[in-house]
Amino acid sequence: MNQVSSPAPELPAAGFLAEVSPEHRAFLACFGKYLRPNTGEVIITEGDCQESLYVILAGSLHIVSTADDRQVLLASLGEGDSIGEINLFDPATASATAVSRSNGLVWALSRAEFDAFQEADPAAAVAVLRGLLRQMSKRIRRMNEKLTTAEERASLHNFWSTAPQ
Repeated sequence: MNQVSSPAPELPAAGFLAEVSPEHRAFLACFGKYLRPNTGEVIITEGDCQESLYVILAGSLHIVSTADDRQVLLASLGEGDSIGEINLFDPATASATAVSRSNGLVWALSRAEFDAFQEADPAAAVAVLRGLLRQMSKRIRRMNEKLTTAEERASLHNFWSTAPQ
């Protein structure tokens, strides 16, 4: 994967950065690095140590996980989407693999770079943290809705499969 040298592209006002000012986004961009993945290139490998956030600036990624020796597509992400946010706060092994589906541009921010950003400009850090919390809260709500729907379907299935004939 190639790293991009200057001039660095701007971080978009999308996803967790939607309500972050242009000045704060520009300052945040100074702390990460820009990557140019090629089609089919793996950016994150399931099971590997992971402590970075990634924002897709161009191109697309497939997020896949291996279950019973087969790959399951979890998500297809594009420009403005991000992955790995939780790893800035709770580094762990990657729960899925991220594969580039086209030549693209991805901005990566490590936990150490994020810590340096927070120390350098606490006001900007608050804006970014609010965006991250807002995005993660939305994801938790969507997951809760999916779990509720799945539980309702399972209950109906159990009712009909155990009903007297």
